[in-house]
Amino acid sequence: MSKIRIVTDSSITIEPELVKKYNITVVPLSVMVDGVIYSDSDLREEGRFLEMMKHSKELPKTSQPPVGLFAETYENLVKEGAEQIVAIHIMHTLSGTCEASRQGASLSGADVTVIDSGFTDQCLKFQVVEAAKLAEAGASLDEIVAHVEEVKNKSELHIGVSTLENLVKGGRIGRVTGLLSSLLNIRVIMELKDYQLNTIAKGRGAKTFTKWLDSYINGIKDKDRKVAEIGISYAGTPNLAHELAEKLEVLGAPISILETGSIIQTHTGEGAFAVMVRYE
Repeated sequence: MSKIRIVTDSSITIEPELVKKYNITVVPLSVMVDGVIYSDSDLREEGRFLEMMKHSKELPKTSQPPVGLFAETYENLVKEGAEQIVAIHIMHTLSGTCEASRQGASLSGADVTVIDSGFTDQCLKFQVVEAAKLAEAGASLDEIVAHVEEVKNKSELHIGVSTLENLVKGGRIGRVTGLLSSLLNIRVIMELKDYQLNTIAKGRGAKTFTKWLDSYINGIKDKDRKVAEIGISYAGTPNLAHELAEKLEVLGAPISILETGSIIQTHTGEGAFAVMVRYE
C-alpha cells in the first residue's frame, strides 16, 4: 500500500468504484434540510436529495466538515500506515472546507499537504484521481503536488443553470459577475475561472445550452487541443447530459456522466449541468 494517502471532500462527483480502486478517503460535508442535518454521503441515491429540496420549506444549508472530523480522519490514516497525506478540496470561494482541513491537520499532527483545487465536482475528481494514481505508483509528494497543479491548469469547468433562484437565495449570486439578479428565469452559462463564476452566455430558450456547447466544441477543435477526459454532471434528469455527451463525443475523449451531489445541487437547483474538460 502507498505510504501517501489521498483525501478529498464530498463536493467531488466521482464513481464509487474509483474511490475504492484508488483507496481515496472522502470526508463528507453536511446539508441541513428543514432543520434536520444530513451527511452528504447519505444522500447519494439518485434523485433523492432533489426530491427533498423540492418539498423543503426553505433552501437547504450546506456546511463544511467539522475540524474535528478532519483531525480524526488524518489520525486514522496515520494509524493505517500513511506517512504523508495529500488533501485536495473544493475551492475556498465556495466553501470553508480547505481551512477546516488545514486546522484538522494541525490538530492531528499528521504530515498533511492541503491543496485548494480551484474547482469542485468532476474537475476536483480529475485532480484527486491523478494524485491517487501517482501515489499508488510510488511517486513522491513533490511529484504528486506538481502534477495536481498541472491538472488544475489544464482543466475547465462550465456550468449551465435553468434558474438563478437557488444561487440568489444561497448568497452565491454575488460571486457571479455580469448578471442582474432580477432575471431569475433565464438560462445562464458560467465559467469557473480564477476562483470566480463568470457569466459567458445567457438566453431564454432551451437551445441556449446546446448553442453554447457547439461554439465551445468548435473553439477546442480550432485550437487543435487534445482532450484527456470529459465529465458531465447534472441535477435532475440525465436527458440533457446525454444530449450534450453526444455532441462532445467528437472530441474523442472518455466521457463520465454523473448526477452531482447535494452540495452542488443546493446552489444550482434543478435542471443544472456542468461540462468539465481536462486537456492533455
